[in-house]
Amino acid sequence: MTLHLVKLCVGADSVESLQAWIDFRMENARKSGLPAETIHTTRMVPTRKDELLDGGSLYWVIKGKIQVRQHLIDIRPFTDQAGVKRCDLVMEPRLILTQYQPKRPFQGWRYLKAQDAPADLKAGGAAHAMPEDMRRDLTELCLL
Repeated sequence: MTLHLVKLCVGADSVESLQAWIDFRMENARKSGLPAETIHTTRMVPTRKDELLDGGSLYWVIKGKIQVRQHLIDIRPFTDQAGVKRCDLVMEPRLILTQYQPKRPFQGWRYLKAQDAPADLKAGGAAHAMPEDMRRDLTELCLL
């Protein structure tokens, strides 16, 4: 059964700024001869790895709303130089816009059941093509 993760996107104030950060890190990895992977390191290791890697995604909360997701490719636990257990979440670099879903602040990440995850926006649809601030305003007015 597919399971997802949800996490606050600290440092990004829009989907565009998250995409710019991903592009920047991918370019630096290529220039350094490292694998071009999108990795997010977290301290806690998910115990439900098999369910997450069975089609799961990491849903990003930006400005108090789930707005976008990335497919999970791998989960790699490791111990850092200070002896602290950590985990690399490896994701596809492609962002998939979702319908907005309000989410209160929390620390770390949380599991998200497939039936509770927001639906993807259809590629090529009107909501997908409009600027983010317009999409947010129309959603708040219940017009999307």
